Amino acid sequence: MNLHGIVAVSGRPGLWKALAQNKTGFILESLDAQKTKLVVNVATAKLAALDEITIFGTEDDIKLTDVFEAMKSASAAPDIKADGKKLREYFREVAPDHDEERVYSSDIKKVITWFNILKDKPEFNEAAPAAEAPATEAGE
Repeated sequence: MNLHGIVAVSGRPGLWKALAQNKTGFILESLDAQKTKLVVNVATAKLAALDEITIFGTEDDIKLTDVFEAMKSASAAPDIKADGKKLREYFREVAPDHDEERVYSSDIKKVITWFNILKDKPEFNEAAPAAEAPATEAGE
């Protein structure tokens, strides 16, 4: 899955796609039907790239992309308004090694919401451009 350029902005609902970068920040477009444009200043807003997010695990952290892959083949995700017990049961199915003490129901709701936004996007089913990343890391 290709989540490169898709970010979550603190204080803003939904997910955003980075269109361009200027001197002070980024120009983003929402992934919803309205395609709202937003200019964010990196000094005042926190951006989290989805392809870099990890979830607390019992031994090692779990990449969000791995959780999304498991969610593709898992049973249907519960409604985000479901009680915490149902959300936790579902998350045990898709991320069995997550740390239940540090991963809260609000985190699970956020992951399910993001998955529901992304699952019908063409980028979600593309291969990730990972061929370049290891080569640059090896050269450092």
